[in-house]
Amino acid sequence: MKDFFLYIMATLYVMAGIMHFVKPKVYLRIMPPYLPNPKLLNKIAGLAEIILGLGLLHESTRSLAAWGIILLLVAVFPANLYMYQKKSKGIPEWALLIRLPLQLVLIFWAYLYT
Repeated sequence: MKDFFLYIMATLYVMAGIMHFVKPKVYLRIMPPYLPNPKLLNKIAGLAEIILGLGLLHESTRSLAAWGIILLLVAVFPANLYMYQKKSKGIPEWALLIRLPLQLVLIFWAYLYT
């Protein structure tokens, strides 16, 4: 079962990373305005998600990739908080609020593979 969830997590991060390049406006819209060069940050985040997701699939890089995902989740938390504060259009407020503690669940999930 642990392998099954590992493949799900890897797939989710690779797909999310790809979406940074396919639908960049979605991600740019939720970036706090105080962050410099949002387009570059979006590309870096997308590339990081792809690399880390793929890193989960290889036993030799799995632990490092999982720690990278944990750091990435901490780094993107301000964007999730900004999304909630801004009340992003089209997303119910309750979903934006749940997303905040969900970061802890995602961090724990990644930690399982360190």
